[in-house]
Amino acid sequence: MKTPAISWIRGLGAWAFVLLAVLFVAVTVAAGHLLRGARLDLTENRLYTLSQGTERLVARLQEPVNLYFFYSREAAQPVPALANYAVRVRELLEEIAARSDGKVVLHVLDPEPFSPAEDRAAEFGLRAVPLGPGGDMLYFGLAGTNSTDGRALIDFFNPQQESFLEYDVARLIQELAAPERRVVGLLSTLPLVAGFDPLAGGMQRGLVIGEQLGELFDVRTIPTDATALPADLDALVVVHPKGLSRALLYAVDQYVAAGGPLLLFVDPDSQLDPGAAQRAALYAGGDRTSTFEPLLSAWGVAYDATRAFGDLEHALLVGSPDGGEPVRHLAFAGFGPDAFDRDDVVTGALDALNVGTPGFLGRKALDGVTFTPLITSGPRSAPITVEKLAFAATPESLRAGFEPTGERYVVAARLSGRLPSAYPDGPPEGVAPVATPRRVAEAANVVVVADTDLLSDQLWVRTQSLLGQTYVEPWANNADFVLNALDQLTGGADLIAIRARDAFARPFTRVEELRERADDRLRAKEVELQRELQATEQKLVELQAGRTDAGSLVLTPEQQAEIRRFEAEKLRIRRELREVRRGLDEDIERLGTWLKALNVAAVPLALTVVALAVAWLRRRRRRGPTPA
Repeated sequence: MKTPAISWIRGLGAWAFVLLAVLFVAVTVAAGHLLRGARLDLTENRLYTLSQGTERLVARLQEPVNLYFFYSREAAQPVPALANYAVRVRELLEEIAARSDGKVVLHVLDPEPFSPAEDRAAEFGLRAVPLGPGGDMLYFGLAGTNSTDGRALIDFFNPQQESFLEYDVARLIQELAAPERRVVGLLSTLPLVAGFDPLAGGMQRGLVIGEQLGELFDVRTIPTDATALPADLDALVVVHPKGLSRALLYAVDQYVAAGGPLLLFVDPDSQLDPGAAQRAALYAGGDRTSTFEPLLSAWGVAYDATRAFGDLEHALLVGSPDGGEPVRHLAFAGFGPDAFDRDDVVTGALDALNVGTPGFLGRKALDGVTFTPLITSGPRSAPITVEKLAFAATPESLRAGFEPTGERYVVAARLSGRLPSAYPDGPPEGVAPVATPRRVAEAANVVVVADTDLLSDQLWVRTQSLLGQTYVEPWANNADFVLNALDQLTGGADLIAIRARDAFARPFTRVEELRERADDRLRAKEVELQRELQATEQKLVELQAGRTDAGSLVLTPEQQAEIRRFEAEKLRIRRELREVRRGLDEDIERLGTWLKALNVAAVPLALTVVALAVAWLRRRRRRGPTPA
């Protein structure tokens, strides 16, 4: 029985679809108006949600910051992956601007050839990248300015570093918000910076890393006989601590316990140690050894200053003592991407880092402290005593008897959490109490490195002189590691809290799962077919061996029947293989149909319901409470 409503709808015919389309468009427009400014991130890893550190950083801006996003739209069209990433970058910048309450002003510019926007990009110093031989020049970077003519720049957004996109943008904003150079305290027994050398009786040149620290930070050198730390430090760097007074150790302990950032380098056998040249005739390995006790033990770090390690997989080529061909030295390692924590902003972008006679770190169970390895050796590694290193005349002699343990050894690690004091009962005997330092952060942030030789010029840079000028050419990322660590440590709690994000582009995991499942079934059928083939061949051999007319080339009826049976079985198995493949395609197509249905119908319908509900609630609030 037909109801009047159904008859009326059928009578409308094509007009019903027109009315539905008009209604859908109207509701969509209304939803866009009513939900303007509303955001809902439904991605699994919350890719469109800003980290709390970014939100706090933007909320504390005192003055406006202008961001200029330069992107060559036409030039990037032949590279879809780059164009998609540009959308991701722009969406992040727009989200930051929307959350800044007007303090971050975003300008999007398309620097077409010979346009004012291209001139502006060149003025900021952005680099144009050629897209292949004879291709267009692509601008894809970010420039920022503040109210005091300060400038900051991201030269090019590398899609390979997508997981650190938010961190890089937040760092740029922070640099504009606080343009003064950050203060870094340097406590070192190694000659990192230029100064007077009492052993040589004259001035000595510092290391290249020391020069770069001086260019980027306000470095305050702390004497090794000091009893206190400067009060205005943004971070502290301790390199090869030897012979430090108990008062200075206590001051560092109190600084870190209050949340002060620390970058620490210790070494069981430092090749940079000036005391290395004064080794005793037999063994004085302790001259080149540094520890940081009792602080490291109190912080949950296990470190044995009598042992280094060798790495067969990453051993570097060094010059032969007799002037022959270079040989691999177990105790000098050249680490590649597989050795770095790719989720940490300090090591995530590194490609190569070289170390010499490094030590290794372990973790102790300590509540509230997180131990995160940043650099680890390969599995073909094993400990080497410092004494053996001292007596090994050649790299070949060090190789004798070396047996890898299969373990990976931690060269550098990050400590986070509430680090306890190494002096819970007060200062050590003879040390005056210090005023309780202000808490720098709720949680400490400490990076510990069990090697100092990575700071040496020989392991990462080539120095050349031309026309009286000295030029350096890096061939490893040793300086990048140090500067990345300090950049993050001095960034404060907000920058430290910004996590490395997951990649925006994600694989179709469900489709891959279906394919893997079908491939397993296909492999099983292939094994079955191979087994049938081998059995049939064996049967044919047995039939041939049992024949009395072995010289005849004519097949017997038994052989012919066996072959026919095999051919029929082979056709059956091939048919089943095709069915398995067809079933795979059907599963994938069915999944695609459901996704299309969700995108075309379910999601718009859900948004429409939400929009109507929000409109109803807003109208109800405007009307006020219903009178009794």
